Amino acid sequence: METNEIKQELIHVFLQRFPKEAAEILNSTSQSEILNYLQNQPLFFAREIFLKLNSDVSQLVLTEMSDSFFSELFPTIDSYTGALLISRLKEEVAIQKLALLPDKLSKEIKELMSYPPESAGFLMDTGIITFNPSNTVTNVLKKLRTLGDRRIVNIYVVDEEEKLLGRVSLQVIAISPPGEILRNLMLEPVSIHVMSPRDEVVDLLKDGKLISLPVVDLDNKLLGIIRHDALINAARQDATEDALAIFGAGREERALSKVSFAVRKRLPWLEINLATAFLAASVVGIFEDTIAQITILAVFLPVVAGQSGNTGSQALAVTIRGLALREFRVSQWFKVARKEATVGLINGVAISLTTSIIVYFWASSFGLAVVIGTSMVFSMIIAGFSGAVIPIFLKSIGQDPAQSSSIVLTTVTDIVGFMSFLGLATVLSSVLGIA
Repeated sequence: METNEIKQELIHVFLQRFPKEAAEILNSTSQSEILNYLQNQPLFFAREIFLKLNSDVSQLVLTEMSDSFFSELFPTIDSYTGALLISRLKEEVAIQKLALLPDKLSKEIKELMSYPPESAGFLMDTGIITFNPSNTVTNVLKKLRTLGDRRIVNIYVVDEEEKLLGRVSLQVIAISPPGEILRNLMLEPVSIHVMSPRDEVVDLLKDGKLISLPVVDLDNKLLGIIRHDALINAARQDATEDALAIFGAGREERALSKVSFAVRKRLPWLEINLATAFLAASVVGIFEDTIAQITILAVFLPVVAGQSGNTGSQALAVTIRGLALREFRVSQWFKVARKEATVGLINGVAISLTTSIIVYFWASSFGLAVVIGTSMVFSMIIAGFSGAVIPIFLKSIGQDPAQSSSIVLTTVTDIVGFMSFLGLATVLSSVLGIA
């Protein structure tokens, strides 16, 4: 093997083993050179290097990427990162690229790219330029001159995982020595979570006198920025809606809503709740003879139902918050449900031990203590599992989890609690030792 071939092989091995360093080298080359290099790599290495490119470079590379290579590479990237990359493309390019993906993946990415109208994510501009802490003032000025974007007033510094580290104003860049690195110039930035309400954006505008506001996710990854004009428009719209809300003409009425509006919103769910209450009552009716024989069972029914209901409500609250903040995807439902069921098991064992001791001394019945302890563990496991699964299922079929999850959950926890407690008591009635 000739010397040049050996050198090329060594370079090739080095770049494959150190994708971060490879990306830093490729950041300074043209998009065509980057694409040519990536296409000649095994798919795993191509993905690792591509994901470590600067955000503005990866945006240009993605735009010029051929349909065939995109169709091979992009499905290997997790949907959350994929949504972040696609969101930075021009709308027509994003639509074209999404059409190349499998329907399920495309739908998931579209959902991750959409934000409620009242959120910070809805206001942000995803077309951002980021720099690394080791970039010099010369590097920054060269890139900014190439872009020619007069809207840029601050530049943002991120690490290799796109986590926001700091900001530097253009004024500081302009007066700093050419060789100064951004790590020595950056200041800690004020940022806002992507799902934060618009009111918080307005509050930060009022308090911080901001020109632009970076938007981050739960891992502090920079998703975009809310520019000054969007901040001003948000403040103006918020003030207008506040004024209209006083007269009941703006936002969807809540505390001051019309009676007819409140009834129309609430009555259907109350009717559903009534039906589910009768469903739970019918379960108790099945065991009417057992309750008649062992009347003390009626005393402890609310204890079992109450504990399983609280367990389910805790799981429900955490899951709905996770869905709202996009801490997980619907496809990860089993992981969330397994975690909540495990929490229900551990808490159930602890609570059942306490309950069994109390019941034993209250009713002087070891059998009854075993029955209520066993049923409580079972019902709390099911309650935790249901509290996670119900809102995820409702979300998957296009329903609002916050609106109807609690009614479905209450039905499940009541039925499971009553069935487990009364059913076990019926099976073991001959050994309970209570008349």
